Amino acid sequence: MPGPANSNAEPETYDMRPDDEGWTVYAVSTDEPARVNGVRQTGLDMEKADDLVDLLNRLARQKGGDAST
Repeated sequence: MPGPANSNAEPETYDMRPDDEGWTVYAVSTDEPARVNGVRQTGLDMEKADDLVDLLNRLARQKGGDAST
């Protein structure tokens, strides 16, 4: 029986871009704003957006499985 469709996929990556009220953190694969506890991550100040990008990317890599570096 095959595993989940994303079992060998690269983890999601996140980036940030300016928006009308600050910065948006978004999922690169979908170009949609990231959601944390259901809240779209838009209108953030630059430092918070940058910290969130780092955190989400770190969590996505950890979720990727047993690969260790």
